[in-house]
Amino acid sequence: MRTQAVLFDYGLTLVSFDYPTPCLLETLDQVRAWLGPEAPTAEWLLFHVLHPLEADLEGFGSDDEVDYLDFYQRAWQRAGLKLPADLLYRILDLEQQCWDRAVTVVPGALDLLDRLRANGLRTGICSNAPFPPEMMLRQTRANGVAARMDVIVFSSAIGRRKPAPEPYLAALGELGLPATAVLFVGDRVREDYEGPVNVGMRAVVCTALTRSAPQPGVPSIKSLAELERYL
Repeated sequence: MRTQAVLFDYGLTLVSFDYPTPCLLETLDQVRAWLGPEAPTAEWLLFHVLHPLEADLEGFGSDDEVDYLDFYQRAWQRAGLKLPADLLYRILDLEQQCWDRAVTVVPGALDLLDRLRANGLRTGICSNAPFPPEMMLRQTRANGVAARMDVIVFSSAIGRRKPAPEPYLAALGELGLPATAVLFVGDRVREDYEGPVNVGMRAVVCTALTRSAPQPGVPSIKSLAELERYL
C-alpha cells in the first residue's frame, strides 16, 4: 500500500532543546515569593528539585506513562517542600514556558511538513512526553509544528508510552488509516522503529540528533532532508 501519512516523533526528531537554566532560575526566583519567608534560593531549588526530577525521568522505564503532577509533587516533597496541587500546577506551567522558549525546530522540518502536505500526505506526531498534554500542545502551536499536523498524540494523553502499542494505535485511529499506509520517523530504535513495525507500519530512524546509532539492518536517514525518498 502506498504511503498516505507520515507520523513523527517530536523531541530530537522535529525539535531539539537547550536546557533553559537562566529562565528556570528566573522562574524559581519568582516562585520563592509563593513559598514563604523561609524559601530556599532559586539555585537550591534548581539543584535539589528540578535536576533530580530530570534524572528520575531519564530512568523511568515503564510502558505506563508517569502521572507527572504526582511525580512533580513527590520531587518537591523529597526536597522538604509540601505544596498544594494548584500551586504546583502554576509552578509547572511557568517552568514549561521556559522549555517552550528553549525549543528549536530542526532546520528544514517545517518546509518538509509543508511539502508532504502539499503532495497530499497527512502528517502527525506520536511522541512520549509525560508533561500535561495542554502544555505540550501549547508548545507545538507556538513553534509552528501543530499547524502542520493532522494528528498530535502525546503519551501523557494516552497513559501509555511507546513502544507500547496504544500511542501508535491512537494516532492511526485519528488518521483513519491502516498501519500499512503510514511511515513512522523518529530518533530511537525501540520506540520509533521496533514499536511502529510491531503494529504494521513502515519506519525509519533519523540519526541527525539521535543519542545512539541504530544497529545494522535498521533503516535510517542522516537527516529529515532524506525522508522523501522513503515515500
